[in-house]
Amino acid sequence: MLTSVFIAAVSLALFWMAAFTLWWQMHAWRTPEVLASTRFSSPDGDEHVSFSLLLPARHEQAVLDHTIQRLLESSHTGFEIIVIVGHDDPETTAVAEQAAARDPRVRVVVDRHEKKNKPKAMNTALPHCRGDVVGVFDAEDQVHPELLAHVDHAFRTTGADVVQGGVQLINFHSSWYSLRNCLEYFFWFRSRLHLHAQKGFIPLGGNTVFVRTNVLRDADGWDPDCLAEDCDLGVRLSSIGKKVVVAYDSDMVTREETPGSLMSLLKQRTRWNQGFLQVYRKKDWKQLPTLGQRLLARYTLMTPFMQAFTGLIIPLNVAIALFLDVPVGIAFITFLPAVTALVTFVFEIVGLHDFGKQYGLRVRFAHYLKLVVGGPFYQVLLAGAAVRAVWREQRGRNDWELTSHVGAHLDETAMSRQDVPVTREDVPA
Repeated sequence: MLTSVFIAAVSLALFWMAAFTLWWQMHAWRTPEVLASTRFSSPDGDEHVSFSLLLPARHEQAVLDHTIQRLLESSHTGFEIIVIVGHDDPETTAVAEQAAARDPRVRVVVDRHEKKNKPKAMNTALPHCRGDVVGVFDAEDQVHPELLAHVDHAFRTTGADVVQGGVQLINFHSSWYSLRNCLEYFFWFRSRLHLHAQKGFIPLGGNTVFVRTNVLRDADGWDPDCLAEDCDLGVRLSSIGKKVVVAYDSDMVTREETPGSLMSLLKQRTRWNQGFLQVYRKKDWKQLPTLGQRLLARYTLMTPFMQAFTGLIIPLNVAIALFLDVPVGIAFITFLPAVTALVTFVFEIVGLHDFGKQYGLRVRFAHYLKLVVGGPFYQVLLAGAAVRAVWREQRGRNDWELTSHVGAHLDETAMSRQDVPVTREDVPA
């Protein structure tokens, strides 16, 4: 009897967790009106906002100059680029200083902290910012030249304190896990972040995010010890009622690449998960004004715990259901998580088709096959990262594990331009 109750409780919990996640993931595609509302509105040609664009770079000499050049191609005239380099990173510093010598809009700030991380680097640069708005990009970003004009218009027409633009991993063909990693970003920035902004609680992304400079300074910048400083900033600003606007447009997204190896992806995801746990433990989310917002925050920030739980419990639950004698009704309940998993697979297949269409990428049968076959293995990897995050957090291990970049997304972008005609439209999935 006790075993049956245990199996039923676990199965129902897994079912509801998967169902909630799927429902939130589908947010942008619920109606054509919702889908249309997620895009940037067309700029009117006026420029009223000046930007300080932060570009923290560490051992990024292979991709940094390309990113700086892309930012300098912006159609907006009011911006400066502040490249933040470490005092112990001469190769990246040389690339940044060469760019500064070529163009006065580029400045270099040196981070002299002994222990380096992204929030410390950005806090070092914050006093040097002269723009009305601080924007954050990563060193490997490929930024659209019209983006700043759209963001300027969004600030003026919405009264936003924060504008979060879209980020999209693009090299989906590089490996089986890169395909799933790209699709994760597609669902997160294309859909789910819009739901969070609508509900008044949002874990911000780490780049293509723009914050009014006075708001950022009043908030004392980024938490220097948090491994998910972007999430933490979003939670703190949400908690004091700052308005966040999210916009996703396949033309305007910032393109990035997936981590170059499974181990690199594991470490990156571990860092994010551990950061979410740190934000949860700081309890700023408890200042959110409504119970619904606090419940959403609790659920979102505890995701690493739940992933770790599911990673450990699913094999155990399946083994119990297969090898122990349980009533027929309980056996049926154990299949409920499989139903949501099947629906999720179908949604992901449609989403992959939509992703390829929006970005002009040829998605072949082999990619759909990799998506389905790789699903369980990817979930194991996510669960492993969640377990590792919990383990590191309990042991007080909070060193920053850097994700290196090689520019694979640049090759993919070139391929997409030559392979098939690009269809720049949003298509309901």
